[in-house]
Amino acid sequence: MQAFYLILVVFFLSLNLRPAITSVGPLLDVIQTDLGMSGVTASLLTTLPVFCMGVFALVSIKLSNKLGTEKSLMVAMFLIFLATVSRVFLNSSWLLIVTALVSGIGIGIAGPLISGFIKKYFPDKLSITSVYSVAMVIGASFATSFSIPFFHAFQESWQWSLSIWSVFAFIALVLLAPLLASRNKEAKTMSLPSLKVQNKRVYLFTVLFGFVATIFYSITAWLAPYVQSMGMSGSQSGLVLTLFTAVQIPFSFLLPLLVSRTGKRKQWLLICILAEFVGVFFLIAVFAPWVAAVCLGFGAGGLFPLALLIPIDEASNINEATSWSAQMQFGGFIVASMGPFIFGLALDMFNSFVPAFLLIMVILCVMTFTVIKLEKKQNKEMPQKQIS
Repeated sequence: MQAFYLILVVFFLSLNLRPAITSVGPLLDVIQTDLGMSGVTASLLTTLPVFCMGVFALVSIKLSNKLGTEKSLMVAMFLIFLATVSRVFLNSSWLLIVTALVSGIGIGIAGPLISGFIKKYFPDKLSITSVYSVAMVIGASFATSFSIPFFHAFQESWQWSLSIWSVFAFIALVLLAPLLASRNKEAKTMSLPSLKVQNKRVYLFTVLFGFVATIFYSITAWLAPYVQSMGMSGSQSGLVLTLFTAVQIPFSFLLPLLVSRTGKRKQWLLICILAEFVGVFFLIAVFAPWVAAVCLGFGAGGLFPLALLIPIDEASNINEATSWSAQMQFGGFIVASMGPFIFGLALDMFNSFVPAFLLIMVILCVMTFTVIKLEKKQNKEMPQKQIS
């Protein structure tokens, strides 16, 4: 199979891992007003899919054992397609939440399997992870950038604006079809992950990934409403969110390449954490939201792909890559699902975003110690590998 085609498959699979969630942020105020949703209820549109992404990360391995990697990815893409395309018919908050639930299941199944897919077809080219990460960011960027323009183009219909992203899943399904003829021999031998972590380093993977995802999805869901509370218009807030996602694109591509070539993982992780800390500080200080978006985008653009790269980098084969990624995403996304919920709860309780932003700063401090411990433990346990 030609490398370009396989890279294209990875790109479009990964492109589907965020739009079903991130497309909601710019339209959240409109949806809340139209459907009469509270802050807590609205937070479920992000909380539930992220929670499902964690729960169904382990389910993906069992599904892969039965169907193989490629067929399991087809199932995942179909669920994402079904959830997003059906939004065009919705006029109920709870039905909209159901679509968020189904999309989260699809994304949860796909995430670990893409890691295994990369390890299977590109075992010695971990730089392909850059395609994985940059495609996710591009998907998020497109969804946040064009949700409001599509809303206006479709005669003020948020339903059409949310459903248009089903096109990405349809393309992924078409691209996957030729691979179904291949026999998935690895499915017969892959060991099933369990809630009992076999590799103790996965605990550190999970803590780091969980906090990275918590901050990302919280900012994605609530950045636009927050800057609107600062006095910006809906269009301006959409541009701020677009800037946040657009800045991630070059860094999500370049940083995994730099780390894979230089091994300086710890340094770049700490730099990205510092950038997010500065960005959150600017938001709390109600100062330069555009600069804050750049800092947050740089941080997220590096942290998310570098966290995803860790189990792929340290695994010795497809079984370990898929299993460790599933275990990491299982715990990580469950932790992350609480981020948007806490934001919505803080808004309802205090009528202010500041308490939630202060919590994010605490999380960033914990992440710093986690990165240091992760690298020290790698030095102790894996001295034969090039490390930072």
